[in-house]
Amino acid sequence: MILVTNKKSKTIKFEKNREKMNSLMATLTFKCPSCREGSLYENPGLYTFEKMSVNKKTCSHCGADLQPEPGFYFGAAYVSWALTVATWVSVLVALKCFNAWGLMEFGFLTHPGTFLMSGIGTSLVLFPYMFRLSRSIWAHMFIPFNGDK
Repeated sequence: MILVTNKKSKTIKFEKNREKMNSLMATLTFKCPSCREGSLYENPGLYTFEKMSVNKKTCSHCGADLQPEPGFYFGAAYVSWALTVATWVSVLVALKCFNAWGLMEFGFLTHPGTFLMSGIGTSLVLFPYMFRLSRSIWAHMFIPFNGDK
């Protein structure tokens, strides 16, 4: 962020730094893979379920085609599967750590309900973010960055 002051009206405002963000931050914040500034989604709200899955056809900033072919985002299901597996493994590791620290009693075979309820709860809470993240990762893998434009 850059601080900009106006001497005539004595106002202070902040402007975003105009440098391009890196690929990881653009992926995690659902930015256009081509310019890394425009949004991938029509509705920017993460937990607003209206139009949650509607991608823009073109970037509002650089005009890049965000849907290069029909059914382009079907491949994001593979990324979503990998993220879901990582989530469930993380839940298992967290429960095992809580057990080792003495915070709760947990055994994978002796307390399957705890594992299932924790995993399902975590998956439900993270669903909107994981859904959009999988599409963002897929787009960033196949739509090239054109930083020169």
